[in-house]
Amino acid sequence: MTKRTIEVFTSGCPVCQPTVDLVKKIACSSCEVIVYDLNKGCDTNQCREKAQKLNITRLPAVAVDGKLLECCKVGAISEQALRDAGIGRA
Repeated sequence: MTKRTIEVFTSGCPVCQPTVDLVKKIACSSCEVIVYDLNKGCDTNQCREKAQKLNITRLPAVAVDGKLLECCKVGAISEQALRDAGIGRA
């Protein structure tokens, strides 16, 4: 079984932390959670390139298997939106 890749993009601030905590809380053994702090950057700025490729314009943002969740484009990130994207489902 292939794991779902859950990427959480943040600015490393307290406003983003509840989303990081929620994703980690509901993630299951079929989910690989990666948290990127865009303020700190990452190896060869890979996370910033990913954020640009996904057209992320607001933080926090969550992508599942390389696709930005719709809620991250227009509204708030909710537990239901994360579950609808397959997070927490084995």
